[in-house]
Amino acid sequence: MKTDPPDPRLHALVEGIVRIAGGDLTTRIPHSGARDDVAAVIAGINLMADDLQTIYQELEERVESRTAMLRDAQVELERMALTDPLTQLANRTALNSALSHALAETSRGELPPALLVLDLDSFKGINDTLGHSAGDDVLRVISRRLQQAVRDTDTVARLGGDEFAVMLPKSNLVRARRVANRILKALGESLEIGDLRITCGTSIGLRVAEPGQSVDDLVMEADTAMYAAKAQPHSSIKVFEPALLYARRLQSVMITELREAIRQDQLTLHYQPVVELSTGRIEGVEALVRWNHPERGLLMPDSFIPLAEETGMIVDLGHWVLRNAVRQLRQWQQELNVDDKFNVRVNISTTELQNLDLIEHVRDILSETGVNAANLIVELTESMAINGGDVDQYSLSGLRRLGVQLEIDDFGTGYSSISYLRKLPVNVVKIDKSLIAGLGSDEEQSNFVAAVLHLIHACGLTAVAEGIETAEQAAELVRLGCASGQGYYFSRPVPAAQVEALVGPGNLRLG
Repeated sequence: MKTDPPDPRLHALVEGIVRIAGGDLTTRIPHSGARDDVAAVIAGINLMADDLQTIYQELEERVESRTAMLRDAQVELERMALTDPLTQLANRTALNSALSHALAETSRGELPPALLVLDLDSFKGINDTLGHSAGDDVLRVISRRLQQAVRDTDTVARLGGDEFAVMLPKSNLVRARRVANRILKALGESLEIGDLRITCGTSIGLRVAEPGQSVDDLVMEADTAMYAAKAQPHSSIKVFEPALLYARRLQSVMITELREAIRQDQLTLHYQPVVELSTGRIEGVEALVRWNHPERGLLMPDSFIPLAEETGMIVDLGHWVLRNAVRQLRQWQQELNVDDKFNVRVNISTTELQNLDLIEHVRDILSETGVNAANLIVELTESMAINGGDVDQYSLSGLRRLGVQLEIDDFGTGYSSISYLRKLPVNVVKIDKSLIAGLGSDEEQSNFVAAVLHLIHACGLTAVAEGIETAEQAAELVRLGCASGQGYYFSRPVPAAQVEALVGPGNLRLG
């Protein structure tokens, strides 16, 4: 029997299916135009290939789109990892990378980079006074001014808080000084935040890299120079010198020693009498801390209080002062029979005021000693009383509820307005010694102090004058109506044993 020859379309069909299955979605099986089962299968396979090719193209486009999105996200993540979110400047990581590159170029014979480290001089006061939102606005303005003061090839970075850095590649000391002075001038100009005009100076540490120097050493030395600049009275530039490292190491040693001094009771209190001016009666004392250093002798507070504030030890130090001052008062009450109004004054810092344990600590020491809260006067600065946030006001209100008296210290150096005085939860105002200096010889100064006293009395508060050094000043204050005072004219701060000689029976008067 004769068989029909094989249909050539079947071979083409099989070959097309194999190629499509192998991934060649552009393959199409030719058809003869006949209308039979084979033609129907070929048409179906070709339609399926069309659909697969469309799906594949869509998938390719999606993958390409997702890949682009991932690539963009990766770029953005890398940018974020190297950028300060508030100012959009480079961050510390980016600065270190730029320094590493610049130092590598130096090893190949290029000029070394110079690093400027900057710290704003009065930024904390801006934050405390105007709030963190205004502080952020200031940082943004400062950032723009820094960028405008340098070249595009220089790296401007925010290191954190109010600390910035500028890296000048291929530089030298002359150019670096010139840039630092330009920055000092730019940041010294007042800036407007809302309706306010603010001046914010800066301290700059400068270090030109040495051959073979590491990034960490370069940053540390520029930072050391910045702290030396910050120790000077006004905005300034300090070029690094090796002697600064010794000072910084000494500071590090002092931190360790101060922590040990608080634990081992190396601290001591001296007391300056506060006198009723009209009679000379000693009505109380102000407790002032000293440090009996085992090697350096008796250290004054200005040599270690700033260090305590910078490191946060001021809270423990303040607790020590408060506890020992109140205990000493109790001892005098028991042994010397001082009158029931005899008081002790203790200074507290902003950090202490913001410590939520302050009220509990005061309550505990008063309970432990049995001292009446009214015999404890807590002194705080004008700015602390006026600019404090919610925590500060909570602490002040809590102290008042305990019955502790509050006193504004150094009045006349800041706000000194009747609107502030009327709102503040204080009992006593201490007039700053700078206002007392000219009394008795300068009529205009007497008139000014008279106005200050009138302001204090109009608010229903008691006035105390500090820094009284002459009989003429004391007499003039009595004439002007000032109730109380303290100063070297009456007594310098003295140890507790000498106070006992002053306030013992029959010896309660000075001047």
